[in-house]
Amino acid sequence: MKITDVEVIHFRTKHRGRSAGSRWGYGVWIDDEEVEGTSAITRISTDEGVTGHMLGGNKATMEGAIKNLLVGENPLNREKLWHWMDQMSTFGHSLAEHELGIVDCALWDLAGQKAGMPVYQLLGGTRDKVEAYASTYPNLGGPEVYEELARECVVRGYEAFKVHANICWNPHTREPAPQLPGFPKEDVEICRAVREAVGDDIMLMLDPFGVYTLEESLWVARELEELNYYWLEHPMVETRVEAYRRLTQQTSIAICSPEHVKGGPFARAEWLLQGACDMLRIDVNYGGITGCWKLINLCQLYGVQCEIHGVGAPHVHLAAATPEATCRYYERGLLRPGRDYDESPSHLGQIADPMDGEGCVHVSQEPGLGIAYNWDYIDDNRI
Repeated sequence: MKITDVEVIHFRTKHRGRSAGSRWGYGVWIDDEEVEGTSAITRISTDEGVTGHMLGGNKATMEGAIKNLLVGENPLNREKLWHWMDQMSTFGHSLAEHELGIVDCALWDLAGQKAGMPVYQLLGGTRDKVEAYASTYPNLGGPEVYEELARECVVRGYEAFKVHANICWNPHTREPAPQLPGFPKEDVEICRAVREAVGDDIMLMLDPFGVYTLEESLWVARELEELNYYWLEHPMVETRVEAYRRLTQQTSIAICSPEHVKGGPFARAEWLLQGACDMLRIDVNYGGITGCWKLINLCQLYGVQCEIHGVGAPHVHLAAATPEATCRYYERGLLRPGRDYDESPSHLGQIADPMDGEGCVHVSQEPGLGIAYNWDYIDDNRI
């Protein structure tokens, strides 16, 4: 089997709710109204008629450098192709790291289509459902807003809840603010209110998204230890590796990072070596499924947890392929009052992470990634 084409399908769509999660303004989410926009899907075709797809993709890159690289190659040689693309990304040869991830996910989807198996089973498979935690939007308001949302999530079936509090946002003026300094005291007030609202049996986490100094992070970590929070995620700017090392050494709460460091599994392996975190974090934007799987297995060997960051079908499959002791949760969100998270965008027939009443997301049993593309809608709105 040989790759014959790589193309990007652009189409018009409307964004609202979960599909607008990337519309981030400076310190405030700006997706309150449905807006028109565009989306993309990368398609890899073969001479056997088997195809692979993944959401996203830059047309110039995919139909230029990537197409030149892949056409004529066996798509099942994912490891070989991954190393080629990683070298292109590392040395800046016209390939962004997240684009590597898109291509790699499409290749895994293609492999699943060829084998007639879902990706999580190609990876080995450990479970067909994964415990989810509710992950909030940031900047929702005061403690009362978060505690009400937390109660609603517990009723919905979630047994774990992660707070995004005041990120690039001044809670006193209700206006955007620089990333630093943050508002650690106000964030802890929210965390305390959530704990009081849901009781001691619900797992809780905080992700400040890099808005604290080392001193503020130490103070927040100790406050969260008193509140029995599970982890503190990405509290400082992630170029401060030494600060993370000191924070990890001086606190007992699990420090979960890095979230957005470039370099995929290689950079994260270095964080583990440096003792700069207790739990590692990665998503398909930093090496695709192949890169995530490398880091997951490294963490398993060292007895360290590797929690997958963000939503989407590839992340459901990765978690479902991984023992709970290594990757316990799937991050489901972002959630906010008045938003129907279970509403699928117009270009999909259903969401990738349906959840039951017991707080578990079920992985698709369809071949490949199982993303339910609404091809009628996509074809009618192609650009």
